[in-house]
Amino acid sequence: MTSGIKVTMDDIVSVIIEALAVQQDKDPVELRTELEAEGHELPIDSILVAEILTDVEAKYGVNITADAEAARSARSVWTFAATVMRAIEESGTDD
Repeated sequence: MTSGIKVTMDDIVSVIIEALAVQQDKDPVELRTELEAEGHELPIDSILVAEILTDVEAKYGVNITADAEAARSARSVWTFAATVMRAIEESGTDD
């Protein structure tokens, strides 16, 4: 939960990368560099997103509905971050 602090996309991307790094036992900076080498959107395996989903939901106090949009968003760090941002905005926990 953010308790009065405005959350940015960069904040969410950093949280996602940190959670992925923990899951993969990697340094977050190293993982970000690897993902950036794959493309601007930071493409990832959707299974990895599923593994960190609960952590990200708990961090921001939101629930990501398992629908077609969420499934499509699991293809990259940036698209998943956008889905998390929408959930934050819809829940009103971003301010």
